[in-house]
Amino acid sequence: MTDTFGEPMVLSVKDFTQVLKSIVEEGFSDLWIRGEISNFKDHVSGHAFFSLKDDEAVIKACLFKFNRRKVKFDLEDGLKVKAHGSITVYNKRGEYQIIVDHLEPEGIGPLQLAFQQLKERLEAEGLFDPQHKKPIPAFPERVAVITSPTGAAIRDILNVMNRRFSNVEVLIYPSAVQGDGAGEEIAENIRLVNRMGLADVLIVGRGGGSIEDLWAFNEEIVARAIHHSDIPVISAVGHEVDFSIADFVADLRAPTPSAAAELVVLSKETLLDDLSQYKGRMTQAVEYMISIHSERYSRFTGDILSRLFTQRLNQEKLNLDYLMQGLLTGVQRHLDSSNSRFKVLYEKLSTLGPSSILKRGYSLVYLQRDNQNEVIRDSEKLKVDDMMNIQFYKGQVKARVTETLSGKK
Repeated sequence: MTDTFGEPMVLSVKDFTQVLKSIVEEGFSDLWIRGEISNFKDHVSGHAFFSLKDDEAVIKACLFKFNRRKVKFDLEDGLKVKAHGSITVYNKRGEYQIIVDHLEPEGIGPLQLAFQQLKERLEAEGLFDPQHKKPIPAFPERVAVITSPTGAAIRDILNVMNRRFSNVEVLIYPSAVQGDGAGEEIAENIRLVNRMGLADVLIVGRGGGSIEDLWAFNEEIVARAIHHSDIPVISAVGHEVDFSIADFVADLRAPTPSAAAELVVLSKETLLDDLSQYKGRMTQAVEYMISIHSERYSRFTGDILSRLFTQRLNQEKLNLDYLMQGLLTGVQRHLDSSNSRFKVLYEKLSTLGPSSILKRGYSLVYLQRDNQNEVIRDSEKLKVDDMMNIQFYKGQVKARVTETLSGKK
């Protein structure tokens, strides 16, 4: 590159970078790039930074917050995508990158990928486990329905309920069922129904549509609201072939809104038919039992009853004799045992008693003083002229102390 005088043109780094920036950004303002996500970073601002790479090259990429909201699936390293956007040059570093405004996964639709990712994550957390499923009440008094107030789903539900059992009260919680904010509105209504506590069972759903139309029922906020509901939830989304995340988390999945109404409300005619059959069977059973007992009773004449009574009375007398004999035998054994123990104790007491000791030649000496008798065990307690009573095995004598001797050995 030369100027008008044939001299080489020398550009500053800034000028060159600016020229390159204008060429690149004007020439690549609308392009698609295919690559694998690597070095993915989730910034606190909501922006996402990553690289797109293949076997031979790498380009940096940036997905700003307002565009990232449009991406339904999770971004992660190793995910192969197609990115649409524009190339920009960062002057201060002399680097170029793609500013992404749209992302699609390779080989699968973005909503289908988002569905699979969320399903796998919630399943790993246990939100689909059968142990969390609550039973649907057989005879609910109030049914809450969260759906569009103008859609075909609510008309189908009301028609089925009125036809099958008009006594059931239906509480309608109007909600958007598609579009931005629909998932948040459905989740908030689920929480509202639980806070009010007026319903016995809750139906959440809508009529059929494309995967985009049904997407509100595939959002994580709706799945977690259903999981935390204390009221049993029936999911009725789309047609029979449609499956949503809400179907897997709910306590019961109905293939259509009409089917949900049929599952939650039994037919009055069916109930009346069942009751009629039960009544007929019970009547037959009672009549049969009365017939059997009447036949048995008719067999018993006065003589037979008297003979049976006498036999029973004699048997009871015999049983009473056995009981009395056993009682007397037991009492006698107890008396004999008690008498034997008494004799043994008496002999021991006689051997250790005072009379037995006196019989062996010992005697008891009592000091008479102040009209009291005191047993003397120590001669030092006696004085000359003290009066004593001496008890022998046979008889006693009175004596006076004439002399005291030391009791020391």
